[in-house]
Amino acid sequence: MAKNPVAIVILAAGQGSRMQSDLPKVLHRLAGVPLVGHALAAARSLDPEQITVVAGHGADQVRRAVAGLEPDARIVLQTEQLGTGHAVRQALPELEGFEGKVIVLYGDTPFIGEDTLAAMASHPADIVVLGFEAEDPGRYGRLVVTSRGLERIVEYKDADAATRSIALCNSGVMALDAALLRQLIVRLGNDNASGEYYLTDLVELGRAEGRRADVVTCDEEETLGINTRAELAAAEAAFQARARRAALDDGVTLSDPQTVWFALDTVIGRDAIIGQNVVFGPGVTVESGAEILPFCHLTGCHISEGATVGPFARLRPGAELGTDAHVGNFVEIKNSVLDEGVKVGHLTYLGDTHIGEHSNIGAGTITCNYDGVMKHRTEIGPRAFIGSDTMLVAPVRIGADAMTGSGSVITEDVADGALALGRARQLTKPGLALRLMEALRAKKEKR
Repeated sequence: MAKNPVAIVILAAGQGSRMQSDLPKVLHRLAGVPLVGHALAAARSLDPEQITVVAGHGADQVRRAVAGLEPDARIVLQTEQLGTGHAVRQALPELEGFEGKVIVLYGDTPFIGEDTLAAMASHPADIVVLGFEAEDPGRYGRLVVTSRGLERIVEYKDADAATRSIALCNSGVMALDAALLRQLIVRLGNDNASGEYYLTDLVELGRAEGRRADVVTCDEEETLGINTRAELAAAEAAFQARARRAALDDGVTLSDPQTVWFALDTVIGRDAIIGQNVVFGPGVTVESGAEILPFCHLTGCHISEGATVGPFARLRPGAELGTDAHVGNFVEIKNSVLDEGVKVGHLTYLGDTHIGEHSNIGAGTITCNYDGVMKHRTEIGPRAFIGSDTMLVAPVRIGADAMTGSGSVITEDVADGALALGRARQLTKPGLALRLMEALRAKKEKR
């Protein structure tokens, strides 16, 4: 963790034409969240004083996504795509008065690690560049390093053969003092093969003033940038492989690791058991000792110790399962709290509901929570027994130790300990079924 103040600038203005998409590149999803969400998560690891996102293509969409992920982040606009230096310059007004280190990240580079960023933030050099040894250097910019530190960064298209032979490559991630950034960035020129203002030219400008530049290195995988759908798919595979290994190392049982899919922020306690074909969306916490059976989909929910879910269950945002609660097959739960020991066996929908401890919810129960305009809550007290195929028309309260008869439509509150029946009286017509079928068959034969 950096001791000095840190500000983060995330570059997220590119269109990403190679993605073949109308969606801004940084909004394509990886591990359940937009690519820019990974950069924001990395930024948060440094506890920065501020985060500024430079948007351009699809700026309104980027603004909305960032607001949902990091409400305090500031958004600035790069109306023309004139290079990374130009993009960072758009963030200068937001950095006015800030004294500390500025770290520039990229919204399409999702795997920069916390330790790597901490090393950059704490490095004493005036300018710090993140580099990596590339297995295939290809068209990356090269880092020219001597005993005096980083001499310069050369873009591939501007490099001669000797420079292109260097294996140490530039990730684009950079850290430097805010005052130095303000001083140097206004002096950037665009006399290069692309006619763009390169952020990398800050190294030569700084060294010309006697400032020291240096390199922090990381594994090549951390610097992976996403430019195509194929690269996005490869990044997803890399993330999932790493997440599965981490879960296993942390004491989580994965019955079939290759079929379990994690989100960026999935949290699972030790001794939890995860069956095959389980998908975790964003915002899921599974406590120690809980079990998720096969073919479940979970998003935005919390599952307490000893609870069991599935198979074939769907937990949506706001679902809270207490200790030893049980949610069975083909149950969907949204914005509902199940207290300790609640059992919801199968074929049930619970929305906007609070269920007291040790209640039992019969098969086919539905909380009718939506009237077409507004959502309404259902309250079920402890130790209640809800009969199969009960329709609970919210807003409604079922008291402690109360019961509902199977097939009931409950539209009024039920007192503690009461039995509620809300169904029509059964009417039986002796012999009518036989006579009706005979008539129908005769009618069919005449056709």
